[in-house]
Amino acid sequence: MDLVVLINFLVDFMLLMGTNRLAGYPPGWKKSILASGLGGIYAGACLLPGFLFLGNAFWRAISLILMAGIAFGWNRSAFQQRGAVFVLLSMALGGIVTGFVKKNFGGLVAAAALVWLLCRLSFRGSIGVKEYVPVKISWQNRTVSLVALKDTGNGLKDPLTGESVLVTGSDIAQKLLGLSKEQLEHPLDTIGKMPGLRLIPYHTIGKPCGMMIAFRFPNTQIGTQMRDPLVAFAPEELGKGESYQMLTGGATG
Repeated sequence: MDLVVLINFLVDFMLLMGTNRLAGYPPGWKKSILASGLGGIYAGACLLPGFLFLGNAFWRAISLILMAGIAFGWNRSAFQQRGAVFVLLSMALGGIVTGFVKKNFGGLVAAAALVWLLCRLSFRGSIGVKEYVPVKISWQNRTVSLVALKDTGNGLKDPLTGESVLVTGSDIAQKLLGLSKEQLEHPLDTIGKMPGLRLIPYHTIGKPCGMMIAFRFPNTQIGTQMRDPLVAFAPEELGKGESYQMLTGGATG
């Protein structure tokens, strides 16, 4: 039983990490370890007298769904994409192992093609295009952990230094600095109300000349590096309904 638990833990861990890698997300070590632990315990429970029914397809699917929720979160977008791919990869792995045992190499090729097709459909043909990085910002006694999208189209820079600027939304401004959406919508009126606030000019389609409130946060973790980036706050929530809450541009770890 110990061996079964260990092997299933390692296999599930590699599948979870592989799913994150396919989607361009950060590895998510801690959540992947926790979800893999559940998978290992489930595999061991299937061997216990009176619990053999757990090995059927229904309970296996339930365990995979729970593992996906733990590893990727219950956000609709993240769960639908990464969760679906993880479940399908897990089931495909079982079919591949069976194919090796029965020496059905035609079935192996078909399984590999099916996995590729499912990944393409699940990520709408853009596997590996989107890349995400974890960001942790601390200010005074507040800490916010975010997922940032590496957006090469985000060319926002500090006009004084040429430094790339991170961009996030009004909900994060409220959590970190206590700034309201209304204050962000009127940056010229807000700039003098808190030491350290900056104005960053920007332009978008439909708004050729605008200003965003920005603030420098020392000891910010971007990926694996510690930085002190400028963070600009848009007057609306960023990435609402998506898996990210920030855009990085060139300010990546």
